[in-house]
Amino acid sequence: MIEVRDARKWIQNGARRVDILKGISLTIPAGQFVAVVGASGSGKSTLLGLLAGLDTPSAGEIWLDGVPIHNLVESELAAVRGRKIGFVFQSYQLIQTLTALENVLLPYELNMEGNGIEKARRMLDEVGLNERMDHYPVQLSGGEQQRVALARAFVADPPIVMADEPTGNLDSANGRHVLDLLLERNRKAGTTLVLVTHDPEVASQADRKIVLKDGLVVEDTLTVAAASEALVQSEEKNG
Repeated sequence: MIEVRDARKWIQNGARRVDILKGISLTIPAGQFVAVVGASGSGKSTLLGLLAGLDTPSAGEIWLDGVPIHNLVESELAAVRGRKIGFVFQSYQLIQTLTALENVLLPYELNMEGNGIEKARRMLDEVGLNERMDHYPVQLSGGEQQRVALARAFVADPPIVMADEPTGNLDSANGRHVLDLLLERNRKAGTTLVLVTHDPEVASQADRKIVLKDGLVVEDTLTVAAASEALVQSEEKNG
């Protein structure tokens, strides 16, 4: 589903080059829940931006569902993002002049055919906001705004969902609710989930944990539950 081949990202500041990612290679199969962790400045959000096509690598390749997105022009990137990725930001990124329903409907109108209003209503109902559809972001709590953002990410049924610190601005109860909604989508719809987090508890729920330090992968491990499941599947396949 996602393949990264020696991806590097740097910023040129006059004669000085600042290396953010220093050569990352990894493969994420369809349906896996991956937590990307590491200290501030380790390159987590930069890597997620490259995977989502929100930024392009300085060198290396990013393949998304068989598509080499590292050399696409912006209009082509936007089309791939619209079809394949739902993105959840830490700061919600809702459009303040649109209601909750209109915010959720927007990706559908941009990327899908037909009338998506019933789908948007259903998504908001699934995240527990059936009675808040006509409210504007300023009228919603932080937890409610993040649930609107989740519904917006899910509305076009993307095969991949990416989230950058989705629980970072929320209290523990709302953070748990948001994580549960992401996990439910991953497990019931088979959505590939890539999530950047500082929270060890959130990371512990993942199938796989990737640790970044100074722009490099220093750890890449399956959780005990995921490793056990992979062993069972391998044994079943081999009889």
